[in-house]
Amino acid sequence: MNRPDPRRTSGQPDGPTMPIHRTSVPGAGSRQGWHVAETQPIAAIPAEPGPDQAFEQSAEQTQVIRPVSPGKPSLLKASGSMAIATLISRITGFLWKLLLAFAVGFGVVNDSFNVSNTLPNSIFELLIGGVLTSVVVPVLVRSQKADADGGERFVQQMMTLAVVVLGIGTLIAVVCAPLLTWIFVTESDTSNTELVNVLAYLLLPQIFFYGLSALAGAILQSKQIFSPPAWAPVVNNLVVIVTIGVYMLLPGEMSVNPVSMTDAHVLVLGIGVTLGVVSQAAIQVPALRATGFTFRWRWGWDSRLSEFGGLALWMLAYVAVSQVGLIALSRVAFTGDAGGWSTYNYVWMLLQLPYGVIGFSIMTAILPRMSAAAADEDYAKVIDDLSLGNRLSTVTLMPVSAVMTALGVPLALSLFALRGETGSATTLGLALAISAFGVLPYALTMMQMRTFNALNDARTPTLIMVVMTVAKVLLAVLVAAMLPSDQIVFGLTFVNSFTFIVGWLVGEAWLRHRLGPLGSSRFLVTLTKSLVASVVGGLAAWGVAVGIDALVPGSAGAGTGWLQLLIGSVLGFAVIFGLMSMLRVAELQPAIGRLTGLLRRR
Repeated sequence: MNRPDPRRTSGQPDGPTMPIHRTSVPGAGSRQGWHVAETQPIAAIPAEPGPDQAFEQSAEQTQVIRPVSPGKPSLLKASGSMAIATLISRITGFLWKLLLAFAVGFGVVNDSFNVSNTLPNSIFELLIGGVLTSVVVPVLVRSQKADADGGERFVQQMMTLAVVVLGIGTLIAVVCAPLLTWIFVTESDTSNTELVNVLAYLLLPQIFFYGLSALAGAILQSKQIFSPPAWAPVVNNLVVIVTIGVYMLLPGEMSVNPVSMTDAHVLVLGIGVTLGVVSQAAIQVPALRATGFTFRWRWGWDSRLSEFGGLALWMLAYVAVSQVGLIALSRVAFTGDAGGWSTYNYVWMLLQLPYGVIGFSIMTAILPRMSAAAADEDYAKVIDDLSLGNRLSTVTLMPVSAVMTALGVPLALSLFALRGETGSATTLGLALAISAFGVLPYALTMMQMRTFNALNDARTPTLIMVVMTVAKVLLAVLVAAMLPSDQIVFGLTFVNSFTFIVGWLVGEAWLRHRLGPLGSSRFLVTLTKSLVASVVGGLAAWGVAVGIDALVPGSAGAGTGWLQLLIGSVLGFAVIFGLMSMLRVAELQPAIGRLTGLLRRR
């Protein structure tokens, strides 16, 4: 692929295209907020899928904004509201995972549930998820503007097709539940395939309702209605929290030998979690009806349903390749000690939290203007925005990574030693500490993916995912061959983080080939200063944790963990940001201002 000429005034970058309304910042003195500047093609890709997070990103889907008149919420304010919804969704999602660990521990039941609950997310994404969450919105907007009926007939045709595809896909998935279990789980002493199968029968119907939720959210967003899609995952999480509460009130424990579909524990957990996804879809129906939309069966084919096929195929390939890596990790995890897959899931969820809150806020600020610059073929501006996004991510996420590394065990003890299972919590904490270095590379990789997105290229992110997945599978095989069973989970969490370094380096090389020099010297200066400050601050936090552990009598538990976490975090972050200030890290103040300012605009 040749480097684009900044002087070029026509033509488009290589790769599949799709139309979407871009946003830009109005000139000085404007009081109308961010508005639509023009219509240009843009490619869209899904975020890196992790276990059981298909709809963690509802507030981060493609948004389409029409001009804003004075007195109406601007895009920036809408983004602030969505950032709050994303934050609460992450917190409540983590809370129900924490409650599940408290209810069933880290053994076979938790492992079996996590695999079963991953299946509907994976199948949905492969079936139609990427298309619904990223491609449909701009097509809906065009139909609303072009059709005499405001696009209602087209939407009904699309919904009819989606409902049929989702219904058939869900039915096939339920029938093939044992086959899906075989793909994800290896036969070993630490697995219980019968329990995975039983739970899968109850959880796989989520596929259909995930689809309805995504489709309803896309229609609402095309009409500039953002709150219901952003808050729907929170409702889902609350329903699951109530479900686990009911589960904990049941007498006895879930039977794993023998496994029975009529076990009250199995039914409550399976049906309750599925009802959470049902509620995620249902909560958006009143808002959809309020727009005047009425669903009717509309058969037939519209040419607009075909025009984004190329992009949809690239997105399908992206998701399919990422699922290969997930399957490899899952199968290797079940060759280790019981609870390994659950530990991996909890570690991955903790690592995503900083990105989900901080990284999303930074991207909200950077991506609209990057997309506008790409549409104008102002590649120098694209490079500047990419560099700024990387530097802001560095000064905010590297300190979090350092503190997580230093205080991984206290963090895990404070959250997961509630049943006195300090052994499992300690294992989780060590796995977190080993893999916390991946927080920043994950954010940088995602920033690069979105840069290709802005450049109208859906192919390159898929190719990058291929490279990452090959590395992940090969390293996972080495982990299974070289590490003892009680250390496999450490190897898997390390491999997951390391593959984002691979993705970052490959993406850097591809962007350099595409855009030329990326101005990396300024980023490296910020990276070096932040690394020095983070290492010193991390050592200070670790020293506090060691000192408290020596002073507190008895074995470390939740109380000791909280004490180490609170005091160590305060001191660690104080040292890190103090040193950053002394080292004159230029991006520190803008990064903090960006985050606090975005949260105020609700």
